[in-house]
Amino acid sequence: MKLRTRPRFPSRRARVGIAAATTLITAIALTGCGVGGGDATADADTLTVVVEGGGKAELQPIADLYKEETGTTVKLVELPYAGLYDRISTELSSGSPTFDVAALDAIWLSAFADGLAPLDDLYTDDVKDDLFGGLVTEAQVNESFIGMPVWTNSEILFYRTDLFEDATNKADFEAKFGYPLAAPTDWEQYHDIAEFFTRDTDGDGQTDLYGTDVKGAVETEWLATVSQAGEEHMVLDAESGDVTIASAEHLEALDYYTSLLPYAPSGASQLDWAGSQNLFYQGNLAMMRFWGHAYRATPDDSVVKDSIGVAPMIAGPAGIGGVPGAWYLSVPTAGAKQEAAKEFVQFAYEHNDLSADTSLGLVARKSAFEAKSGEAGFENYPALLDTLNAPQTLPRPATPEWQEIVDSVLVPMLQKAVEPGAENAALLEEAKSQIEAIVQ
Repeated sequence: MKLRTRPRFPSRRARVGIAAATTLITAIALTGCGVGGGDATADADTLTVVVEGGGKAELQPIADLYKEETGTTVKLVELPYAGLYDRISTELSSGSPTFDVAALDAIWLSAFADGLAPLDDLYTDDVKDDLFGGLVTEAQVNESFIGMPVWTNSEILFYRTDLFEDATNKADFEAKFGYPLAAPTDWEQYHDIAEFFTRDTDGDGQTDLYGTDVKGAVETEWLATVSQAGEEHMVLDAESGDVTIASAEHLEALDYYTSLLPYAPSGASQLDWAGSQNLFYQGNLAMMRFWGHAYRATPDDSVVKDSIGVAPMIAGPAGIGGVPGAWYLSVPTAGAKQEAAKEFVQFAYEHNDLSADTSLGLVARKSAFEAKSGEAGFENYPALLDTLNAPQTLPRPATPEWQEIVDSVLVPMLQKAVEPGAENAALLEEAKSQIEAIVQ
């Protein structure tokens, strides 16, 4: 079996979903001849599942219930992101995987497709109806479903309620812009509010509160803006192979993205997810667009702990658009326990709601989101539902070269775009040529 692999491990800046701000999880060491140091075929009553970071916490309650109901132990083996990719790649290529199920980042599905068993029989109409459209599309590679989503994420809007509900701010904003101050729903409102809240709050002559941030060291937020602009094929059309990054929609998105720089802290070219999150938690940002799981991850000592509001991702000319950050459970074709592994994957889907009460609090099914949407502590769920259900919330291109494109083209381009004097149209044309050289 020949698997297409990337020339380098996926970088932390490219991770989405659980990766954006999960700092509490440490990786276990690799031991023995395979993940966890054992042979997955040795114990007929054990299934080995390899996961990354917060994936163990997400799956543990499901694994516990599976043991209780079936007698089968589900051994969750936790690896660092790059180590997980490398281990899966190596073992699928060898044809002798030591795991029965793997939790895969969405952007890995295309790279590993040749080594993964079809799960088409699990994708009934009822299953597809209870999953977001982008996740169903993403799970299918070469006309077969090769992964079942176990949790998903998207950027949504975070804003400081203490600032937005302040009577003086409300009066001053409406006087200046002619409409009430509220959580923004579109590009224009987001721009106005970012401008309004960028100020010197202590009178020392230095700006210490910014309306927003601009992240130059990660690509996903700009890609969401591309979808908001109306582009149906972000960066490239995976089916035709056409590179679309120089389209009018991509340029409109980049122009808008960089138009926020006057209302963001300096150093945008180096700002990533962790940096943005820290700025918001420290009270330096009035708003940020960030992965929805961060709502439950706010540190207790944050100055904005009790003043965080959430709303759906903002809309551009084509409406609300985000990038789904999903993880999938997949079964290796060379696995010794394929049927048992598929049964666990189906069980995990059926009991997906159990993941809601974990530390990250992420699920995949619409019904699982809906069931918790009215509960305290899950105020981020309605925003995630609206964003993930939006027609312009589109998955990233299904190409094995995606990570190389991100690392060698998209992030370097964004880092140039957020510098003074950047020519966005020229940067996109240059990026198009670079991507064509990668995929053709």
